[in-house]
Amino acid sequence: MRPQRHVILFVKAPRLGAVKTRLAADIGMLEAWRFYRATVARSLHRLGRDPRWRCVLSITPNRFARGGPWFPPRLPQGSGDLGARMGRALNSMPTGPAVLIGGDIPDIEVGDMVQAFGELERHDMVFGPASDGGYWLIGARRRPLPHGLFRGVRWSSPHALADTLANLSPHCRTALLAEHDDVDDGDDYRRWRARGSG
Repeated sequence: MRPQRHVILFVKAPRLGAVKTRLAADIGMLEAWRFYRATVARSLHRLGRDPRWRCVLSITPNRFARGGPWFPPRLPQGSGDLGARMGRALNSMPTGPAVLIGGDIPDIEVGDMVQAFGELERHDMVFGPASDGGYWLIGARRRPLPHGLFRGVRWSSPHALADTLANLSPHCRTALLAEHDDVDDGDDYRRWRARGSG
């Protein structure tokens, strides 16, 4: 029997003024908050109840993971930088392939998850490159993650994906998915709207 697959949606609680602050500087706090809420809701709608995987929400601040029962299940991200929190979320999943995606990628589709899990049948790791040099998805066939995977990664920079890949062993079989745009600032937002996505 195939091990269970896991999709982790890695998000901030959608509080006005606390999400997409770079975007808010360009388009306003309220519009940035609306964008983030809609993007997370869209991802949950598209991915949350698919029977091919178990969906989990990894959320910060930690207090928003308390209570329940929630759908999907909520897990606190805990403390530390982005790499520490992503690593904790991925390593907390039971046996089976797991992928983690951000909450600000509006064009994620079910087919992206299908492709990611397909790649993990033949590879150890999979990444979804973002157009800004980061990545919108990271996935692992098994855990724990490779030691030092996130060491020295320059987050929120054009080097984030390259830094992460450089930390992998040459023996680690790695696949790359199609590139997606994340929406971090006003230019990103306007390009996204111009595509007719908004």
